[in-house]
Amino acid sequence: MNWQQANQQYLTTSLARVREALRHASRETVAESEKPEKIEAAIAAAEADLPSPSALQRLCNLFQLSPFERDVLLLCAGVELDSELAGLCMKTSRAVDGCSPTFGLAMSCLADSHWSALLPAAPLRYWRMIEIGAGATLTNSPLKIDERILHYLKGAHYTDERLESLVEHVPLGQEAPPSQLRLVEQTAAMIANGEGTLPVVALHGQEKNILRNVAAEIGARLGLQLLALRAAEIPQPPVERAALARLWEREALLSGGALLIETDDSDNLLSLSAFAEKLISPLFIASRWPLTLMLPRPLVRVAVGKPQTGEQSESWRQSFGDRSAALNGFIPALTTQFNLTVPIIQAVCAETLPRLTAETSLDEMKTGLWDACRAQSRPRLDELAQRIESCAGWDDLVLPVAQKEILHEIVAHVRHRHTVYERWGFAARSPRGLGTSVVFAGPSGTGKTLAAEVLANLLRLDLYRIDLSAVVSKYIGETEKNLRRIFDAAETGGAILLFDEADALFGKRSEVKDSHDRYANIEVSFLLQQMESYRGLAILTTNQLSAFDSAFLRRIRFIVQFPFPATAERAAIWARSFPAETPQTTLDFAKLARLEIAGGNIRNIALNAAFLAADQAEPVRMAHLLRAAIGEYAKLEKPLLESEVKDWLDEYAN
Repeated sequence: MNWQQANQQYLTTSLARVREALRHASRETVAESEKPEKIEAAIAAAEADLPSPSALQRLCNLFQLSPFERDVLLLCAGVELDSELAGLCMKTSRAVDGCSPTFGLAMSCLADSHWSALLPAAPLRYWRMIEIGAGATLTNSPLKIDERILHYLKGAHYTDERLESLVEHVPLGQEAPPSQLRLVEQTAAMIANGEGTLPVVALHGQEKNILRNVAAEIGARLGLQLLALRAAEIPQPPVERAALARLWEREALLSGGALLIETDDSDNLLSLSAFAEKLISPLFIASRWPLTLMLPRPLVRVAVGKPQTGEQSESWRQSFGDRSAALNGFIPALTTQFNLTVPIIQAVCAETLPRLTAETSLDEMKTGLWDACRAQSRPRLDELAQRIESCAGWDDLVLPVAQKEILHEIVAHVRHRHTVYERWGFAARSPRGLGTSVVFAGPSGTGKTLAAEVLANLLRLDLYRIDLSAVVSKYIGETEKNLRRIFDAAETGGAILLFDEADALFGKRSEVKDSHDRYANIEVSFLLQQMESYRGLAILTTNQLSAFDSAFLRRIRFIVQFPFPATAERAAIWARSFPAETPQTTLDFAKLARLEIAGGNIRNIALNAAFLAADQAEPVRMAHLLRAAIGEYAKLEKPLLESEVKDWLDEYAN
């Protein structure tokens, strides 16, 4: 017989023991085959046929049931499975509904009875294996077997329906890369070879799917099935939380399962800790950053990173197969710029490969791969910052030669990062400060944001503007948490981060006079560390460079001063302000350059003049520009001087 058949036979013969006890209590005639010695012999024979312990035997071992508690459970199961046993129960029971067994009936009929089996702390009630209905007295109240336990006795395995809506089965994913497999093997060995209390394994890393896969791999090596529970689903009321913990513990014993609690920044860690305190079964906790939890069990923290650069390169080669050679050394550029997981690399290749034809050039192939990587890297950062679409080039940027040369250097640092850091060994010598941090300083409207757009367009990278109002928080620790979330999300694609008007965020550290000063200084120090460790390009703009902390400036790789444009530069900006498609009369850019305003204001005037001209169905004329200039100056609360418009005010006003 297979196990299912042998289990059914063992359950049937075990029920015969209870049925015989009821016959004896009701004084019915017992057939020769149902005498106690015959039943015990049949049970022994059924046990011998079992290839592994029966479900009933497992229950007794797992929950340490006494022989009497075992027979009470069988009595409750018998009324569900055996109509004859249910009839005998009706004859002898004094329960409200007649056919249900009672504890009083069990005490009077079954061998080795003991009152302690009815205690709330005893296994039958503690693990909710039986339920007690309403009755005049406790001993005469009807007993009912829990449905999950009944199906388990029959050999049917499934997750308790009360948990099914809360937990998610976590299957084994694809084989993890070697660096993660080493973590899996070390952690599984530590648990398997450990003595005493089972530790809680706290996994932390930026990729939820990687944490899940590592936890599932550890569980598989320990013979455990992994189920995931979101920390947000843990009830707040203590009674409900305790009930869920007990229900899970029972399920873990029945199914040989391990629980993975997944948490994020918004979850209540106090509820998580209170829930975890009540668990003794195998437990994993997954979070983005290391957690500090006070638990009675040992807490083992395991940092789980993305695949290493070499592992990512190998994944690219495997995903591209024979075509990888055609990339002509492009894979190192991808792994240097994009920090992707294996599934994302495979998704990029699955998206890109079908589009390749015999006519596809190498440059087109590289561009398609690069843009697909950018698209895959965006989702998390799109939730945290504003992505700026950029189409600006060098010709759109009017700056002195010295400033443009610095911008060219910045492009070179980002483009050739792999060559210098990896091939030439600079990363191995010092792993700190491998990112490119830049400060753009100058008055408003002098082209700082435009320069960032130019860099993003040239480097084919996404540009994200960070909303400081959403980052800075009055609550202690929240600013650091918000910034860390942004930097970690940006690491995937090496996006360009633009902290606009960053004076308040990166200001000078002050003398410590109270706790607020202390925490403000901690924020600045934290930001210094993040800027050093971020491997992408981070740009900070400011109107007042003197407001920045000196220690912070020392760690900035480039500082670009954006001067207020001189007359010649203003004329060049005016000339670039109108698209070629814009109808216009002869505009005198030299005279317009007398307006002492920055490039941003010039572009505002040009745009407003275009709308005025469109409203009048005319090409853009100097008169439109004059009206727009008057409005822009009023917005700036700045007088329009006669020296700025002399000799063209009267000429073009009409």
